[in-house]
Amino acid sequence: MATNATIYRAHLQISDLDRQYFQDHALTLARHPSETEERLMVRVLAFALHADEALSFGRGVGTEEEPALWQRDDTGAIDLWIEIGQPDEKTLRQACGRSKQVIVYAYGARSAEVWWTNQRPSLERQKNLSVTLLPMDSVRALAELATPSMRLQWTIQDGHLWIANGVETVHIELQRMKSP
Repeated sequence: MATNATIYRAHLQISDLDRQYFQDHALTLARHPSETEERLMVRVLAFALHADEALSFGRGVGTEEEPALWQRDDTGAIDLWIEIGQPDEKTLRQACGRSKQVIVYAYGARSAEVWWTNQRPSLERQKNLSVTLLPMDSVRALAELATPSMRLQWTIQDGHLWIANGVETVHIELQRMKSP
């Protein structure tokens, strides 16, 4: 018997000082049974960093033709393609051909660093690709904030994120590995 997705509702108060973006967003997220809370919360993190009314989540785990998040313009062209984790080089090459900008948020303790070391030579040629490494201890702390109904305040400035739920605050420093 197949297990159903777990539904999470997230209310985000985003204060992005870098973009001068100050908005609230109400999100409904489905967590596939094979998806960890770490990955779910990295998807929320990616949303917060690029929050926009046109930004939307892909169909989920195992859907190769769609990213974790994306943003399309009024004509349907893809402006932004966001991948989570450690996607393969072929997927990223194809995404770079389809989108104006591609962003990867890689995590996974030592495996993310190994992934980047192995992928870097071929991905350096992709001019519209940026790669950011998320420290795994920070991702784990972020996952601890996950609840089926969560209210999170996000403050973003100079590559630092502070995420608070009213009880505790998590600090994440983004490690930019490649910029477009």
